[in-house]
Amino acid sequence: MECLIVIPARGGSKGIPHKNIKELCGRPLICYSIDVARKFTSDENICVTTDDDQIIKIVEDYGLKVPFKRPDYLATDTAGSSDVIKHAYEFFEAQGKKYDVLILLQPTSPFRKVEFIREAVALYDDTLDQVVSVQEAASNPYYNCFEEDSDGFLVMSKTLQNKLVRRQDAPKAWEYNGSIYVINPKSLKEKCLGGFTKKKKFVMDKFYSIDLDTLFDWKVAEMLLTEKLVEI
Repeated sequence: MECLIVIPARGGSKGIPHKNIKELCGRPLICYSIDVARKFTSDENICVTTDDDQIIKIVEDYGLKVPFKRPDYLATDTAGSSDVIKHAYEFFEAQGKKYDVLILLQPTSPFRKVEFIREAVALYDDTLDQVVSVQEAASNPYYNCFEEDSDGFLVMSKTLQNKLVRRQDAPKAWEYNGSIYVINPKSLKEKCLGGFTKKKKFVMDKFYSIDLDTLFDWKVAEMLLTEKLVEI
């Protein structure tokens, strides 16, 4: 299958200023995603989509050409990932390049091995909307979900009452970790990511599932790297 890897990197970041190009253990954050993408495919199949001139400079100084500057309407706080990915796909499509699969790698999830991408792609076929990376839910919603009663007291969610006695009896639950999305281009054109219904999971452990959203997350990531608790 012909795969296009899309790495979205908007300039604005509130939680961690200039997050996508901030150095994590001596390397700009976005370079972690570029490096693993290069282990999977050639540069011509890797698209960094950004609205930021500084990000473009850092990426191109790293040796990867940025094919276009993302238009302003796709660089707002309300711009959806679906439109950003679709714009990148259609840019290449207009040049006569057709891809069977889109792979979304968010820079804020730096801890991926190329084996993870290959294994996720191996789970994909064109009857699916996507294969998405997940981790086991940190707080199992089947057991730890509570709501307030009419007196304002916490009680177990009504949907779970009298169904579970022990935590061990709760079924496993999964949450997206933001690391790898293997996307069917046809599905993307017909509906947004939120409209996907045919999804398969690719499971990653907690160490590799870290998503950098706050400075606390950043410090944890630095510790994982310096203590060699992740290998990438």
